[in-house]
Amino acid sequence: MVVGVRARAGLLLPSGMSKLCRVGGSSIGAGRSLAIIGGPCVLESPELGLAVGTAVRDACVKHALPYIFKASYDKANRSSIHSARGPGLEKGLEQIAEIRARLGVPATTDIHEAGHAEPAARVVDLLQIPAFLCRQTDLLLAAGKAAAKHGRAVNVKKGQFMSPAEMANAVSKLREAGCDNIMLTDRGTFFGYGRLVNDFVGIGDMLEQGAPDAVPVCFDCTHSTQHPGQAEGGTVTGGRRERSPLLARAAVAAGVHALFLEAHPNPPKAMSDSATQLYLESVPELLRQVAAIRAALT
Repeated sequence: MVVGVRARAGLLLPSGMSKLCRVGGSSIGAGRSLAIIGGPCVLESPELGLAVGTAVRDACVKHALPYIFKASYDKANRSSIHSARGPGLEKGLEQIAEIRARLGVPATTDIHEAGHAEPAARVVDLLQIPAFLCRQTDLLLAAGKAAAKHGRAVNVKKGQFMSPAEMANAVSKLREAGCDNIMLTDRGTFFGYGRLVNDFVGIGDMLEQGAPDAVPVCFDCTHSTQHPGQAEGGTVTGGRRERSPLLARAAVAAGVHALFLEAHPNPPKAMSDSATQLYLESVPELLRQVAAIRAALT
């Protein structure tokens, strides 16, 4: 007998082992609907953010999937110093707040500095810690304290250089800061230079890690297809967006609680992650597929 796991149609799925992560009016975790976190990579304009958010929200409504709007006010980790970064903290948070209100859904954004946690927590429902900063103690503590103060949640992306087991340390830091409203996200692991791979055994380990106090796990199907620094002479991240749907379906079948994706009406012209963002028109069909997979396994 496998403790904490149920069998259905010959498959083993994590069941009832995670705490819930509350984001706005939605609860993410075992026994809840698959949540979708999605939007453009960087907030190029309020109009673009609203257009992408509206399309993803409407597709989620059709399949009864809770939706969280995502956009970045600053991309502080670009390959080149000349890459577009976004509208900045103050202006960007104002725009995200407006989009959040108009869509009527929760919102998330990534923070890169401890000083950004408090102002971001006043606006968004979910603070996102970028993968490359998942070990930064001061950032995690600031995010945890701000989230606890404002009734928000924190989503930590697993570093491409981290094992699934090591992410328990990030969870511990947030709990030490007074935050127990937590989610982890996998977005691939470095395999040599310029390549990421996804370890679904590791995702299973994260789903069960610390049970019965395990936190919900999200899967980032677009950043997982990146080829870091492999385009335009090493100044731009490359990628294979056509593999995102395959990874998304596999992750949902593996039992993740949420799916993260970035989309754009014209990805090749996007200001950031032009090689990995999904074509916005393809998102409804992908959500139909993952909703069907989730329904078949519950």
